[in-house]
Amino acid sequence: MVPYAALPCPAAEFRARALHWAAQYACCAYYEPNGAEYPHGPFQPLLAVTNAPDAAPTTLAGLETWLARPAGGPRCGFVTYDVKNEVEALTSGHFDGLQWPALHFFTPETWLCWTAEGLEIHGNTTDVLAAILAPAVPPAAGPGVATVRPRLPKNNYLAAVEAVREDILDGEVYELNLCQEFYAEAVKLEPVGTFLRLLAASPTPFAGFYKWHDRYLLCASPERFLQQTGSQLISQPIKGTIRRGATPADDERQRQRLRADEKEQAENLMIVDLVRNDLARVAQTGTVQVPELFGLYPFRHVWQMISTVQATVRPGIGLVDILRATFPMGSMTGAPKIRAMQLIEQYERTKRGLYSGSLGYVLPSGDFDFNVVIRSLQYRADTGYLSFQVGSAITYDSDPHREYDECLLKAQAMLEVLGATVNE
Repeated sequence: MVPYAALPCPAAEFRARALHWAAQYACCAYYEPNGAEYPHGPFQPLLAVTNAPDAAPTTLAGLETWLARPAGGPRCGFVTYDVKNEVEALTSGHFDGLQWPALHFFTPETWLCWTAEGLEIHGNTTDVLAAILAPAVPPAAGPGVATVRPRLPKNNYLAAVEAVREDILDGEVYELNLCQEFYAEAVKLEPVGTFLRLLAASPTPFAGFYKWHDRYLLCASPERFLQQTGSQLISQPIKGTIRRGATPADDERQRQRLRADEKEQAENLMIVDLVRNDLARVAQTGTVQVPELFGLYPFRHVWQMISTVQATVRPGIGLVDILRATFPMGSMTGAPKIRAMQLIEQYERTKRGLYSGSLGYVLPSGDFDFNVVIRSLQYRADTGYLSFQVGSAITYDSDPHREYDECLLKAQAMLEVLGATVNE
């Protein structure tokens, strides 16, 4: 245990140094709560590294076997959206400029935990603190991204929203989460500095940084997918977004406007019902509850409508069983889930990959916490491919132009960090 007062630099500088140190490894994972207050708590602050990242599972079946082995520390990793193809009879055939593995987990060689008392260093602890503190933090360099381009041009996006509305009218789905990619090529990006700027622009309770070889995830997610503590399982879907007001009075008017918005409430309620049904597949009978419906929570740029669904897990049910019952998260698909995912493949142009997947950790106790990968930059250093995706829930009441504006609102922090504009 190293008391924070014993560290020779301020906390923010130490975090930057630790991340730069971690990014030298073949694989690293960092989970950042940003001091947020959140129902059932945010991520635990944790940084984990390894130089042997490729013995990890890449399927749910392999993950189940791998997690059954004893571990003295956390297991860190991600599940991409395309694991849906293992859960259901689905496919993904769109363009993929990032090419993450379907899922990836690792057991760290060294991991750091920020606790109330101080910094804990576990695993291979030899000279770790000295290695973190030795080099100076490199000067921040701008990403040099003037514009990002849409994979789905605006007119095509507007036409897709209209087509989804027709699908809803025809009874195909009740709601569909339609997403689009913005990208740039041949980008020279410094991932750690860009991630820290993203946190400054958008501090969120489920932020994370993940490196796998030359791929990077820079995540500023406000949304929890799943948390298990003991036998209690929690899911907290977000559906409902409105811009923050410029003044306290305007901000309160925006909050009340979101609270009274019947369309946003209907979106949220449909996903809550889907999550209730998903959790019921692994829960003890009669334990699925909704302790908070339509909760309103402020973030830097937006108000979000968040509901909490909880259940008591049946004995003998593990993480992979829970993923098979609940993944992908309903907030990123729509309802009913399987038909929504089929239509997503029809209307979108980009393979979602890690976007709308999940980043998280599993503790030795079996407890775990996973976010929803949204509000995230993804970068492939060997090709310079830079990407982010945003989306919104389409219902029959959706206005295509309003949905497009919501996508740009969700992209605001990422565009600010890149210093980029959208080339529509």
